[in-house]
Amino acid sequence: MALSIDELVENFELFDDWEDRYRYIIDLGKKLPPMPEEEMVEDNKVRGCMSQVWMTSRLEGNSPIMRFNADSDAFIVKGLIAVLMLIYDGQSPEKVANTDALEFMTRVGLDRHISPNRRNGLVAMVERIRHDAQAQLA
Repeated sequence: MALSIDELVENFELFDDWEDRYRYIIDLGKKLPPMPEEEMVEDNKVRGCMSQVWMTSRLEGNSPIMRFNADSDAFIVKGLIAVLMLIYDGQSPEKVANTDALEFMTRVGLDRHISPNRRNGLVAMVERIRHDAQAQLA
């Protein structure tokens, strides 16, 4: 999935209604690489999500970039994870720590079209990602 944020915004704008946008988000989630079973453990759970969400992060390369792996038992949440991966995966720890994915969600109107519980889970995932980046910078 090598979409830029701007391409993602453009794709969202192609759809006339939220039903189609949700399908698009779910399709993005279906394209995520599977998370190894051994990583789907309690220590990797994201707190604050109603659905089950597991997430790991690691540094990679000489000019380190962050790599994330995540999964969920809910299709729409898996799609939201895919959107977050487009925003954060492959970025430097500095960029990850300083990028607020919630701004993107507001830009496409997603913040107004997901339930408060899903929004809380999304915020929890973003906080976890940015926390992992901060830990790499420390």
